[in-house]
Amino acid sequence: MENYQKVRVEEKPMDLPFASLPPDIIEMKVKDGSKIRNLMGFAIGRMEDGRVRQMVFSGTGKALSKTITCVEIMKRRVRDLHQITKIFYRQTEEIWEPMVPEAGLDPLTVKRNCPSICVLLSKDPLDSAEPGFQAPGSYEAQWMQDIKVESQGPKRKKPGLGRGGAMGRKQQRPPGGRGQTPKPS
Repeated sequence: MENYQKVRVEEKPMDLPFASLPPDIIEMKVKDGSKIRNLMGFAIGRMEDGRVRQMVFSGTGKALSKTITCVEIMKRRVRDLHQITKIFYRQTEEIWEPMVPEAGLDPLTVKRNCPSICVLLSKDPLDSAEPGFQAPGSYEAQWMQDIKVESQGPKRKKPGLGRGGAMGRKQQRPPGGRGQTPKPS
């Protein structure tokens, strides 16, 4: 591939994998270089003003973890959101052309299947029989339990398992202390 250069990458267009979505739904397309602060500022602002009832977050490839992070932030900031998650593969094509056209090399097309995710968040109840459905959860109960465990204090260590304990020592030290040679007798 050292004789080729990548000219462009084409993503095959795909419809959203959710049935009966309104035509004016907001789709947040998360890219690898997207700033979470910018995405969340826009998305939370639209969800909190009351006009938007549903929103879709989608990401492909390296943006998967960032997409999931955005969804989790949204669920914590805007309470009682129903969620449906769809995971699938999206096909992309990379077009490679030879760097020296006179060398007799043909252009290459590389097709890749990249993992993708689409998450529908809704203030309105969704079909609970749909695969990937998650009902709104109680986050405060989980946080309160974590705080309760932390407030009980640190766990006590078992004696002899730390550094310098005598349990792991195999040999006795020579007489005379550390770093000194024993006195000749």
